[in-house]
Amino acid sequence: MHNETSGSATDYERQMDTAFRFMNLFGYTSVKTGYVGKIIPRGEHHDGQWMIDHYLRVAQKAAEHQIMLDSHEPVRPTGLQRTWPNWMASEAARGNEYNAFSTGSPPDHETILPFTRLMGGPMDYTPGIFKLKGYVSYAPTRQMHSTLCKQLALYVTLYSPLQMVADLPENYDSHKDAFQFIRDVTTDWEDTRILGAEPGDFIYIARKQKNSSRWFVGAITDENQRKADLSLSFLDKGKKYLATIYKDGSDADWKDNPESYTIERFIVESSSKLSVALAKGGGAAISIFPATESDLKNTPLLSK
Repeated sequence: MHNETSGSATDYERQMDTAFRFMNLFGYTSVKTGYVGKIIPRGEHHDGQWMIDHYLRVAQKAAEHQIMLDSHEPVRPTGLQRTWPNWMASEAARGNEYNAFSTGSPPDHETILPFTRLMGGPMDYTPGIFKLKGYVSYAPTRQMHSTLCKQLALYVTLYSPLQMVADLPENYDSHKDAFQFIRDVTTDWEDTRILGAEPGDFIYIARKQKNSSRWFVGAITDENQRKADLSLSFLDKGKKYLATIYKDGSDADWKDNPESYTIERFIVESSSKLSVALAKGGGAAISIFPATESDLKNTPLLSK
């Protein structure tokens, strides 16, 4: 459920009991709160003490009703998720939605967040946008500073245990093959490996699904195209895996051709090394699952 207060925190406090009882009655397990606009009570601010206390009151009320909480427009996280483990994620920085009502964030924005905002805790960035140009009727030239494959990679590079599919359903219809990665990717990780990083330039992360042998890799870059060299040494030795690579097309570019992508599949093992071209403002997303007998028969082995 989305409870957007438009900044009227006092009104939300009057209605919280009713809202959470409604969620319990109809089976809602999580809520996203929002505070877009100037805060009411007048004179209070998002990062002021009154609102700090308000965010805590909401977390406590959600916990009483066993509801997971994802807060937008809050202050930066300070570790309070340890006190309120139902407080699963928060925005607390310039998220993907900023591209819908402004000129947007530059391509290096997501390569900086893991070293700044995400040091404090999980971030709901709302990734997964597939309509990358012309999505606002009153501003037809507005566009995302990202390729489609970078949007997929963000599910791995920007950690959140509570994710969403952020675009309109119809915008996924023509990219159902790429949408498969969103279907597959998890939110609960057992292990994380940083395969390469330079703040403001690029970051490559591999994460292992909890209680599973599945791995996912996300690689993103800034405004510069580059080649991501990825060692798969984190895989179990002696085992073979099916790697499905969602990568920028050869003509992809965040500004001119953001929806161009290709999908490749290879059999890989711990000694394998992947070399993936990232377009300007681009990325790559890779799912790595234990190979089945059918996979081994029908999929080529990645050449050394």
